Amino acid sequence: MMLQYYFLLGVKSLRRNPVLTTLMVLILAIGVAASVSTLTILHVMSGDPIPQKSDRLFATIIDPGQKEGYIPGQSYVDHQLSYKDVQAFLKSGKGVRRVGLYGISTVVEPVRKELGVSALDGVATTSDFFAMFEVPFLHGQAWQASEDSTGADVAVLSKKTAEKYFGNVNPVGQKLRVMGGDYTVVGVLNDWKQSPRFFMYNGRTGAFVSEDEIFIPFSNAIRRETPHSGSMSCSSSREPGWQALLDSECTWFHFWFEMKSASDRAELQTYLDSYVAEQRKLGRFQRQAPNKLFNVREWLVEMKVIGDDSRISAWLAFGFLLLCLVNTIGLLLAKFSVRASEVGVRRALGASKKEIFAQFLIESAVVGLVGAILGVLLALGALQLIALQSKALAAVAHMDWMMLAVTFLMSISAAILAGILPTWRACQVTPAIQLKLQ
Repeated sequence: MMLQYYFLLGVKSLRRNPVLTTLMVLILAIGVAASVSTLTILHVMSGDPIPQKSDRLFATIIDPGQKEGYIPGQSYVDHQLSYKDVQAFLKSGKGVRRVGLYGISTVVEPVRKELGVSALDGVATTSDFFAMFEVPFLHGQAWQASEDSTGADVAVLSKKTAEKYFGNVNPVGQKLRVMGGDYTVVGVLNDWKQSPRFFMYNGRTGAFVSEDEIFIPFSNAIRRETPHSGSMSCSSSREPGWQALLDSECTWFHFWFEMKSASDRAELQTYLDSYVAEQRKLGRFQRQAPNKLFNVREWLVEMKVIGDDSRISAWLAFGFLLLCLVNTIGLLLAKFSVRASEVGVRRALGASKKEIFAQFLIESAVVGLVGAILGVLLALGALQLIALQSKALAAVAHMDWMMLAVTFLMSISAAILAGILPTWRACQVTPAIQLKLQ
Protein backbone atom coordinates (compact mmCIF):
# COMPACT_ATOMS: atom_id res chain seq x y z
CA MET A 1 0.00 0.00 0.00
CA MET A 2 2.85 2.35 0.86
CA LEU A 3 4.40 1.86 -2.60
CA GLN A 4 1.04 2.64 -4.19
CA TYR A 5 0.81 5.80 -2.07
CA TYR A 6 4.32 6.87 -3.11
CA PHE A 7 3.42 6.19 -6.74
CA LEU A 8 0.39 8.47 -6.49
CA LEU A 9 2.58 11.11 -4.86
CA GLY A 10 4.99 10.72 -7.77
CA VAL A 11 2.17 11.30 -10.26
CA LYS A 12 1.07 14.43 -8.37
CA SER A 13 4.66 15.66 -8.17
CA LEU A 14 4.74 15.91 -11.97
CA ARG A 15 2.75 19.14 -11.55
CA ARG A 16 5.43 20.62 -9.30
CA ASN A 17 8.07 22.59 -11.15
CA PRO A 18 6.39 21.84 -14.50
CA VAL A 19 9.28 23.34 -16.47
CA LEU A 20 11.87 21.09 -14.79
CA THR A 21 9.58 18.06 -15.07
CA THR A 22 8.96 18.69 -18.77
CA LEU A 23 12.68 19.08 -19.43
CA MET A 24 13.46 15.81 -17.61
CA VAL A 25 10.80 13.88 -19.50
CA LEU A 26 11.93 15.28 -22.86
CA ILE A 27 15.61 14.61 -22.18
CA LEU A 28 14.91 11.02 -21.13
CA ALA A 29 12.53 10.44 -24.03
CA ILE A 30 14.96 11.77 -26.64
CA GLY A 31 17.90 9.84 -25.18
CA VAL A 32 15.96 6.59 -24.97
CA ALA A 33 14.41 7.03 -28.44
CA ALA A 34 17.82 7.62 -30.05
CA SER A 35 19.46 4.64 -28.36
CA VAL A 36 16.52 2.27 -28.79
CA SER A 37 16.07 3.14 -32.49
CA THR A 38 19.70 2.29 -33.13
CA LEU A 39 19.56 -0.79 -30.89
CA THR A 40 16.40 -2.01 -32.64
CA ILE A 41 18.06 -1.94 -36.05
CA LEU A 42 21.17 -3.66 -34.67
CA HIS A 43 18.94 -6.25 -32.94
CA VAL A 44 17.14 -7.12 -36.18
CA MET A 45 20.37 -7.20 -38.19
CA SER A 46 22.13 -9.46 -35.70
CA GLY A 47 19.22 -11.83 -35.15
CA ASP A 48 19.50 -15.55 -35.77
CA PRO A 49 17.25 -16.20 -38.82
CA ILE A 50 16.84 -19.92 -38.07
CA PRO A 51 17.77 -20.49 -34.40
CA GLN A 52 16.39 -24.02 -34.19
CA LYS A 53 19.08 -25.35 -36.52
CA SER A 54 21.56 -22.56 -37.23
CA ASP A 55 24.38 -24.52 -35.58
CA ARG A 56 24.00 -27.48 -37.95
CA LEU A 57 23.61 -25.68 -41.27
CA PHE A 58 26.96 -25.13 -42.98
CA ALA A 59 28.21 -23.09 -45.90
CA THR A 60 31.68 -23.70 -47.35
CA ILE A 61 34.59 -21.71 -48.66
CA ILE A 62 37.10 -23.41 -50.93
CA ASP A 63 39.50 -21.50 -53.16
CA PRO A 64 39.89 -22.81 -56.74
CA GLY A 65 41.72 -19.66 -57.89
CA GLN A 66 45.02 -19.57 -59.78
CA LYS A 67 48.26 -19.85 -57.84
CA GLU A 68 49.85 -16.93 -59.69
CA GLY A 69 49.69 -13.73 -57.67
CA TYR A 70 48.28 -15.45 -54.59
CA ILE A 71 49.69 -14.43 -51.20
CA PRO A 72 49.27 -17.20 -48.58
CA GLY A 73 46.98 -16.11 -45.76
CA GLN A 74 45.29 -13.33 -47.70
CA SER A 75 41.64 -12.66 -47.00
CA TYR A 76 38.97 -14.51 -48.97
CA VAL A 77 36.91 -12.38 -51.29
CA ASP A 78 34.94 -15.09 -53.11
CA HIS A 79 32.14 -16.74 -51.16
CA GLN A 80 30.64 -18.69 -54.07
CA LEU A 81 31.34 -22.06 -55.69
CA SER A 82 31.83 -23.45 -59.17
CA TYR A 83 29.28 -25.71 -60.84
CA LYS A 84 31.53 -28.78 -60.71
CA ASP A 85 31.94 -28.41 -56.93
CA VAL A 86 28.20 -27.97 -56.38
CA GLN A 87 27.54 -31.13 -58.37
CA ALA A 88 30.12 -33.06 -56.35
CA PHE A 89 28.63 -31.86 -53.06
CA LEU A 90 25.10 -32.80 -54.16
CA LYS A 91 26.29 -36.35 -54.91
CA SER A 92 28.36 -36.63 -51.72
CA GLY A 93 25.57 -37.98 -49.54
CA LYS A 94 26.90 -35.94 -46.62
CA GLY A 95 24.46 -34.70 -44.04
CA VAL A 96 20.69 -34.93 -43.80
CA ARG A 97 20.10 -32.54 -46.71
CA ARG A 98 22.16 -30.78 -49.37
CA VAL A 99 21.13 -27.67 -51.26
CA GLY A 100 22.73 -26.00 -54.27
CA LEU A 101 21.30 -22.71 -55.53
CA TYR A 102 21.85 -19.56 -57.53
CA GLY A 103 19.91 -16.39 -58.23
CA ILE A 104 17.91 -16.03 -61.44
CA SER A 105 15.78 -13.42 -63.17
CA THR A 106 13.04 -14.92 -65.34
CA VAL A 107 10.62 -13.58 -67.94
CA VAL A 108 6.98 -14.50 -67.30
CA GLU A 109 4.09 -14.47 -69.77
CA PRO A 110 0.93 -14.62 -67.62
CA VAL A 111 -2.33 -16.18 -68.69
CA ARG A 112 -4.04 -12.89 -67.92
CA LYS A 113 -2.85 -10.92 -70.93
CA GLU A 114 -3.72 -7.58 -69.34
CA LEU A 115 -0.79 -8.05 -66.95
CA GLY A 116 1.73 -8.12 -69.78
CA VAL A 117 5.15 -9.73 -69.85
CA SER A 118 7.15 -9.11 -66.70
CA ALA A 119 10.32 -10.22 -64.93
CA LEU A 120 10.54 -12.14 -61.68
CA ASP A 121 13.55 -12.48 -59.41
CA GLY A 122 13.93 -15.95 -58.00
CA VAL A 123 16.11 -18.87 -57.08
CA ALA A 124 17.13 -22.01 -58.91
CA THR A 125 17.57 -24.62 -56.22
CA THR A 126 17.09 -28.24 -55.23
CA SER A 127 14.02 -29.75 -53.58
CA ASP A 128 15.74 -30.00 -50.18
CA PHE A 129 15.77 -26.20 -49.99
CA PHE A 130 12.24 -25.96 -48.60
CA ALA A 131 12.72 -28.55 -45.86
CA MET A 132 16.22 -27.36 -44.95
CA PHE A 133 15.13 -23.76 -44.42
CA GLU A 134 11.67 -24.73 -43.09
CA VAL A 135 9.77 -22.75 -45.69
CA PRO A 136 6.00 -22.65 -44.97
CA PHE A 137 3.50 -23.51 -47.71
CA LEU A 138 0.07 -21.98 -48.23
CA HIS A 139 -0.85 -24.34 -51.08
CA GLY A 140 0.75 -27.48 -52.45
CA GLN A 141 4.29 -28.51 -51.65
CA ALA A 142 7.86 -28.57 -52.95
CA TRP A 143 8.70 -30.53 -56.08
CA GLN A 144 9.95 -34.08 -55.64
CA ALA A 145 13.57 -35.29 -55.71
CA SER A 146 12.72 -37.18 -58.91
CA GLU A 147 11.86 -33.86 -60.55
CA ASP A 148 15.28 -32.60 -59.55
CA SER A 149 16.92 -35.42 -61.46
CA THR A 150 14.78 -34.91 -64.58
CA GLY A 151 14.90 -31.11 -64.57
CA ALA A 152 11.10 -30.94 -64.71
CA ASP A 153 9.26 -27.73 -65.66
CA VAL A 154 7.76 -27.05 -62.22
CA ALA A 155 7.75 -23.98 -60.04
CA VAL A 156 6.97 -22.78 -56.53
CA LEU A 157 5.64 -19.22 -56.26
CA SER A 158 5.62 -16.71 -53.45
CA LYS A 159 2.20 -15.76 -52.11
CA LYS A 160 2.33 -12.31 -53.70
CA THR A 161 3.35 -13.72 -57.08
CA ALA A 162 0.55 -16.29 -57.02
CA GLU A 163 -2.03 -13.63 -56.18
CA LYS A 164 -0.68 -11.36 -58.92
CA TYR A 165 -0.99 -13.93 -61.70
CA PHE A 166 -3.86 -16.16 -60.51
CA GLY A 167 -5.88 -14.07 -58.06
CA ASN A 168 -7.12 -15.38 -54.72
CA VAL A 169 -7.43 -19.01 -55.80
CA ASN A 170 -5.28 -22.08 -55.32
CA PRO A 171 -3.11 -22.16 -58.47
CA VAL A 172 -1.52 -25.56 -57.85
CA GLY A 173 -1.68 -27.56 -61.07
CA GLN A 174 -2.05 -24.52 -63.30
CA LYS A 175 0.50 -23.45 -65.89
CA LEU A 176 2.68 -20.36 -65.98
CA ARG A 177 4.77 -19.57 -69.03
CA VAL A 178 8.31 -18.92 -67.81
CA MET A 179 11.31 -18.38 -70.12
CA GLY A 180 9.34 -19.72 -73.05
CA GLY A 181 8.29 -22.94 -71.30
CA ASP A 182 5.06 -23.95 -69.58
CA TYR A 183 5.81 -24.52 -65.90
CA THR A 184 3.36 -26.31 -63.62
CA VAL A 185 2.80 -24.60 -60.27
CA VAL A 186 3.32 -27.23 -57.56
CA GLY A 187 3.31 -24.98 -54.50
CA VAL A 188 2.68 -21.50 -53.12
CA LEU A 189 4.61 -20.21 -50.14
CA ASN A 190 2.92 -18.68 -47.17
CA ASP A 191 4.29 -15.41 -45.82
CA TRP A 192 8.00 -16.15 -45.42
CA LYS A 193 10.79 -13.70 -45.06
CA GLN A 194 14.02 -14.64 -43.36
CA SER A 195 15.87 -11.71 -41.88
CA PRO A 196 18.77 -11.59 -42.35
CA ARG A 197 18.53 -13.46 -45.65
CA PHE A 198 21.55 -15.71 -45.18
CA PHE A 199 21.20 -18.56 -47.68
CA MET A 200 22.23 -16.54 -50.73
CA TYR A 201 24.20 -13.34 -50.79
CA ASN A 202 25.62 -12.85 -54.24
CA GLY A 203 25.72 -9.15 -55.05
CA ARG A 204 22.23 -9.11 -56.58
CA THR A 205 20.52 -8.84 -53.26
CA GLY A 206 21.55 -7.96 -49.75
CA ALA A 207 20.75 -9.58 -46.44
CA PHE A 208 17.58 -7.52 -45.93
CA VAL A 209 15.40 -7.67 -49.01
CA SER A 210 11.92 -8.68 -50.06
CA GLU A 211 11.16 -12.36 -50.59
CA ASP A 212 12.05 -14.23 -53.78
CA GLU A 213 9.19 -14.46 -56.23
CA ILE A 214 9.73 -17.81 -57.95
CA PHE A 215 11.67 -21.03 -57.32
CA ILE A 216 12.53 -23.55 -60.04
CA PRO A 217 14.58 -26.77 -59.94
CA PHE A 218 18.34 -26.27 -60.10
CA SER A 219 18.69 -28.91 -62.83
CA ASN A 220 15.92 -27.28 -64.85
CA ALA A 221 17.68 -23.92 -64.78
CA ILE A 222 20.92 -25.57 -65.91
CA ARG A 223 19.13 -27.51 -68.68
CA ARG A 224 17.52 -24.34 -69.97
CA GLU A 225 20.81 -22.45 -69.70
CA THR A 226 19.25 -19.90 -67.38
CA PRO A 227 21.81 -17.14 -66.75
CA HIS A 228 22.57 -16.18 -63.18
CA SER A 229 21.44 -12.94 -61.59
CA GLY A 230 24.15 -11.60 -59.34
CA SER A 231 27.93 -11.63 -59.15
CA MET A 232 30.34 -14.05 -60.80
CA SER A 233 34.06 -14.52 -60.28
CA CYS A 234 36.35 -16.18 -62.85
CA SER A 235 39.98 -16.71 -61.85
CA SER A 236 41.07 -17.71 -65.35
CA SER A 237 39.99 -17.34 -68.97
CA ARG A 238 37.46 -19.79 -70.43
CA GLU A 239 36.00 -20.85 -73.73
CA PRO A 240 32.69 -19.30 -74.84
CA GLY A 241 29.43 -21.16 -74.41
CA TRP A 242 27.24 -22.47 -71.61
CA GLN A 243 28.96 -25.83 -71.17
CA ALA A 244 32.36 -24.16 -71.07
CA LEU A 245 31.04 -21.91 -68.31
CA LEU A 246 29.86 -24.93 -66.31
CA ASP A 247 33.23 -26.66 -66.79
CA SER A 248 35.20 -23.57 -65.77
CA GLU A 249 36.38 -22.41 -62.36
CA CYS A 250 33.93 -19.50 -62.44
CA THR A 251 32.03 -19.23 -59.17
CA TRP A 252 28.40 -18.13 -58.97
CA PHE A 253 26.67 -20.79 -56.88
CA HIS A 254 25.94 -21.26 -53.18
CA PHE A 255 25.75 -24.51 -51.27
CA TRP A 256 24.47 -25.57 -47.84
CA PHE A 257 24.81 -28.80 -45.89
CA GLU A 258 22.39 -29.73 -43.11
CA MET A 259 23.97 -32.11 -40.60
CA LYS A 260 22.15 -34.22 -38.06
CA SER A 261 23.80 -32.35 -35.20
CA ALA A 262 26.37 -29.61 -34.65
CA SER A 263 28.86 -32.27 -33.53
CA ASP A 264 28.96 -33.61 -37.11
CA ARG A 265 30.93 -30.55 -38.14
CA ALA A 266 34.26 -32.36 -37.80
CA GLU A 267 33.04 -35.12 -40.09
CA LEU A 268 31.98 -32.59 -42.71
CA GLN A 269 35.31 -30.76 -42.43
CA THR A 270 37.15 -34.06 -43.00
CA TYR A 271 35.09 -34.71 -46.12
CA LEU A 272 35.73 -31.19 -47.42
CA ASP A 273 39.48 -31.49 -46.89
CA SER A 274 39.53 -34.92 -48.56
CA TYR A 275 37.55 -33.65 -51.53
CA VAL A 276 39.89 -30.72 -52.09
CA ALA A 277 42.93 -33.00 -51.73
CA GLU A 278 41.56 -35.31 -54.45
CA GLN A 279 40.80 -32.38 -56.72
CA ARG A 280 44.30 -31.01 -56.13
CA LYS A 281 45.69 -34.20 -57.69
CA LEU A 282 43.71 -33.26 -60.82
CA GLY A 283 45.40 -29.86 -60.96
CA ARG A 284 42.84 -27.80 -59.07
CA PHE A 285 43.07 -25.86 -55.78
CA GLN A 286 46.78 -25.12 -56.16
CA ARG A 287 46.70 -22.19 -53.74
CA GLN A 288 46.76 -24.57 -50.76
CA ALA A 289 44.30 -22.24 -49.01
CA PRO A 290 42.45 -23.59 -45.95
CA ASN A 291 38.98 -25.00 -46.49
CA LYS A 292 36.43 -23.43 -44.19
CA LEU A 293 32.99 -24.26 -42.85
CA PHE A 294 30.59 -21.68 -41.42
CA ASN A 295 27.39 -22.23 -39.53
CA VAL A 296 24.65 -19.66 -40.04
CA ARG A 297 25.77 -17.15 -37.42
CA GLU A 298 29.41 -17.49 -38.47
CA TRP A 299 28.37 -16.99 -42.08
CA LEU A 300 26.59 -13.74 -41.22
CA VAL A 301 29.76 -12.49 -39.54
CA GLU A 302 31.88 -13.62 -42.50
CA MET A 303 29.56 -11.79 -44.90
CA LYS A 304 29.78 -8.67 -42.70
CA VAL A 305 26.01 -8.38 -42.39
CA ILE A 306 26.64 -6.33 -39.24
CA GLY A 307 29.13 -3.65 -40.23
CA ASP A 308 31.44 -1.72 -37.93
CA ASP A 309 29.49 1.45 -38.69
CA SER A 310 26.37 -0.13 -37.12
CA ARG A 311 28.26 -0.92 -33.92
CA ILE A 312 29.76 2.57 -33.80
CA SER A 313 26.31 4.09 -34.25
CA ALA A 314 25.03 2.00 -31.33
CA TRP A 315 27.87 3.15 -29.07
CA LEU A 316 27.28 6.77 -30.07
CA ALA A 317 23.58 6.41 -29.30
CA PHE A 318 24.31 5.02 -25.84
CA GLY A 319 26.85 7.80 -25.29
CA PHE A 320 24.06 10.26 -26.06
CA LEU A 321 21.81 8.46 -23.56
CA LEU A 322 24.55 8.76 -20.92
CA LEU A 323 24.76 12.49 -21.62
CA CYS A 324 20.98 12.72 -21.17
CA LEU A 325 21.29 10.91 -17.82
CA VAL A 326 23.87 13.41 -16.60
CA ASN A 327 21.52 16.28 -17.48
CA THR A 328 18.63 14.48 -15.79
CA ILE A 329 20.67 14.11 -12.59
CA GLY A 330 21.25 17.87 -12.55
CA LEU A 331 17.56 18.58 -13.05
CA LEU A 332 16.53 16.11 -10.33
CA LEU A 333 19.00 17.75 -7.92
CA ALA A 334 17.36 21.08 -8.62
CA LYS A 335 13.86 19.62 -8.29
CA PHE A 336 14.54 17.83 -5.00
CA SER A 337 16.61 20.63 -3.44
CA VAL A 338 13.60 22.95 -3.23
CA ARG A 339 11.79 20.31 -1.18
CA ALA A 340 14.32 20.27 1.66
CA SER A 341 11.81 21.83 4.06
CA GLU A 342 9.23 19.16 3.21
CA VAL A 343 11.79 16.44 3.91
CA GLY A 344 12.75 18.12 7.21
CA VAL A 345 9.15 18.17 8.38
CA ARG A 346 8.62 14.52 7.43
CA ARG A 347 11.81 13.48 9.19
CA ALA A 348 10.74 15.42 12.31
CA LEU A 349 7.40 13.61 12.26
CA GLY A 350 9.15 10.24 12.31
CA ALA A 351 9.79 9.33 8.66
CA SER A 352 12.98 7.31 8.24
CA LYS A 353 15.68 7.91 5.64
CA LYS A 354 14.61 4.65 4.00
CA GLU A 355 11.04 5.92 3.56
CA ILE A 356 12.25 9.26 2.16
CA PHE A 357 14.59 7.41 -0.20
CA ALA A 358 11.77 5.12 -1.43
CA GLN A 359 9.40 8.05 -2.02
CA PHE A 360 11.84 10.12 -4.05
CA LEU A 361 13.12 7.14 -6.01
CA ILE A 362 9.57 6.16 -6.99
CA GLU A 363 8.98 9.76 -8.10
CA SER A 364 12.03 9.39 -10.34
CA ALA A 365 10.55 6.15 -11.71
CA VAL A 366 7.29 7.96 -12.51
CA VAL A 367 9.27 10.49 -14.53
CA GLY A 368 10.92 7.55 -16.29
CA LEU A 369 7.54 5.95 -17.05
CA VAL A 370 6.26 9.13 -18.68
CA GLY A 371 9.57 9.42 -20.53
CA ALA A 372 9.20 5.81 -21.68
CA ILE A 373 5.78 6.45 -23.20
CA LEU A 374 7.04 9.51 -25.02
CA GLY A 375 10.27 7.70 -25.92
CA VAL A 376 8.32 4.86 -27.57
CA LEU A 377 6.38 7.34 -29.68
CA LEU A 378 9.58 9.15 -30.70
CA ALA A 379 11.36 5.84 -31.43
CA LEU A 380 8.48 4.65 -33.62
CA GLY A 381 8.55 7.94 -35.49
CA ALA A 382 12.33 7.74 -35.94
CA LEU A 383 12.09 4.17 -37.25
CA GLN A 384 9.41 5.22 -39.74
CA LEU A 385 11.66 7.98 -41.04
CA ILE A 386 14.60 5.56 -41.30
CA ALA A 387 12.42 3.04 -43.16
CA LEU A 388 11.66 5.63 -45.84
CA GLN A 389 15.33 5.85 -46.80
CA SER A 390 15.59 2.49 -48.62
CA LYS A 391 14.03 -0.98 -48.92
CA ALA A 392 16.91 -2.52 -46.99
CA LEU A 393 16.39 -0.13 -44.08
CA ALA A 394 12.63 -0.65 -44.25
CA ALA A 395 13.24 -4.36 -43.61
CA VAL A 396 15.10 -3.72 -40.35
CA ALA A 397 13.56 -0.48 -39.06
CA HIS A 398 10.66 -1.93 -37.13
CA MET A 399 10.10 -2.51 -33.41
CA ASP A 400 9.03 -5.85 -32.01
CA TRP A 401 7.57 -6.61 -28.60
CA MET A 402 11.00 -7.37 -27.16
CA MET A 403 12.37 -3.98 -28.12
CA LEU A 404 9.19 -2.30 -26.90
CA ALA A 405 9.76 -3.87 -23.47
CA VAL A 406 13.42 -2.84 -23.60
CA THR A 407 12.35 0.75 -24.28
CA PHE A 408 10.17 0.90 -21.18
CA LEU A 409 12.74 -0.88 -19.02
CA MET A 410 15.56 1.35 -20.28
CA SER A 411 13.66 4.58 -19.67
CA ILE A 412 12.50 3.67 -16.16
CA SER A 413 15.92 2.24 -15.25
CA ALA A 414 17.62 5.36 -16.59
CA ALA A 415 15.35 7.59 -14.49
CA ILE A 416 15.92 5.50 -11.36
CA LEU A 417 19.67 5.49 -11.99
CA ALA A 418 19.65 9.24 -12.48
CA GLY A 419 17.58 9.68 -9.33
CA ILE A 420 19.89 7.78 -6.96
CA LEU A 421 22.26 10.70 -6.25
CA PRO A 422 19.55 13.38 -5.91
CA THR A 423 17.50 11.04 -3.71
CA TRP A 424 20.50 10.29 -1.50
CA ARG A 425 21.17 14.04 -1.19
CA ALA A 426 17.54 14.63 -0.19
CA CYS A 427 17.85 12.03 2.57
CA GLN A 428 20.76 13.91 4.16
CA VAL A 429 18.54 16.82 5.22
CA THR A 430 18.91 17.55 8.97
CA PRO A 431 15.40 18.02 10.45
CA ALA A 432 16.43 20.45 13.19
CA ILE A 433 18.15 22.86 10.83
CA GLN A 434 15.23 22.85 8.41
CA LEU A 435 12.71 23.46 11.19
CA LYS A 436 14.74 26.45 12.45
CA LEU A 437 14.60 27.95 8.97
CA GLN A 438 10.81 27.73 8.77
